[in-house]
Amino acid sequence: MATTGTGGGTLRITGAHVHFDSTTALDGVDLAVGDGEMVVLLGPSGCGKTTLLRAAAGLQPLDAGRIELDGRDLTGRRPDQRGIGLMFQDEVLFPHYDVEGNVAFGLRMAKVPLVERRQRVAEVLDLVGLTGFEGRDVATLSGGEAQRVSLARALAPEPRVLLLDEPFGSLDRLLRERLINELRPVLDQVGVTAVHVTHDHHEAFALADRIAVMATGRLMRIGTPEEVWTDPRTAPVARFLGHTNVFDDEVPPVLADAAGRGQAFVLRADRIEVAAADDSRSDTSDGRVVQLPAAVARRRFRGDRYELRLEAEVGGTTTTLDAITPHGPGVGTNVTLSIGPSAVIPLEG
Repeated sequence: MATTGTGGGTLRITGAHVHFDSTTALDGVDLAVGDGEMVVLLGPSGCGKTTLLRAAAGLQPLDAGRIELDGRDLTGRRPDQRGIGLMFQDEVLFPHYDVEGNVAFGLRMAKVPLVERRQRVAEVLDLVGLTGFEGRDVATLSGGEAQRVSLARALAPEPRVLLLDEPFGSLDRLLRERLINELRPVLDQVGVTAVHVTHDHHEAFALADRIAVMATGRLMRIGTPEEVWTDPRTAPVARFLGHTNVFDDEVPPVLADAAGRGQAFVLRADRIEVAAADDSRSDTSDGRVVQLPAAVARRRFRGDRYELRLEAEVGGTTTTLDAITPHGPGVGTNVTLSIGPSAVIPLEG
């Protein structure tokens, strides 16, 4: 595989504000992305992540704020003057060009000589695993091939930063997983700095050096995948990341005992132990393990684990808890849950 590219740049967005009539799309966003780093913007539809990407690319003016690449102010510059590439969810290939014509589009706009252009097209097609596809009609490409061509087109002008706006959102799950696995090695080989947008937390965890969780036009939490998962800080972030046992309102006293706190917290589903109803376990070193009777209300097999929905008796009321276990007692089975300090993630407020 060819080695290609000039490396990444440092992207810095400071105080970004964007308003659409009475709607605030970006509300003072600050984001710094290091040279060669991949940051994934994660959040629900309408949270501002695509607006932030478009602003960085120069497709959406800022009402206030500043965008810099390697310390150079890009705020008022046209998209073609920024050194930033953009890959969309839909591959948007030009039907009147073959694969080579599509990949070479940005190079033609930059008036790169023909010989250099063809050499560069060959390099990036090799990089994405499409050597020999230069003459293919884009209408004959599979979904995965079309996305690879789109990636090659974005990389061909050697951008310092690559922005990816949900590039796998329209693909089926199997193809999506395959391309997710292929994308990161390609970007690492090029050394390009990347910002990737998705609403899928599994995709974010698979790709990111750091994850930036967005909601209502703001950055709510940023850190490595491990950091944001084990310390989401707030209940909305915890829920969006996929935590289900989130207690941020009325906390049952028994669970408060297990958590060692009466304030908001998460109980990690993979740290709740599930045993037969007549089993018990000894306390941990600090003596704070709570055991609760429960019944299995739902069981899902996920290949290497079972995801259980449990109805637990907590302080005289029934509370729903989720657990992830290597074994899967059947629906209706009575079990004992053991919840200790290792299951607890404190939340703010």
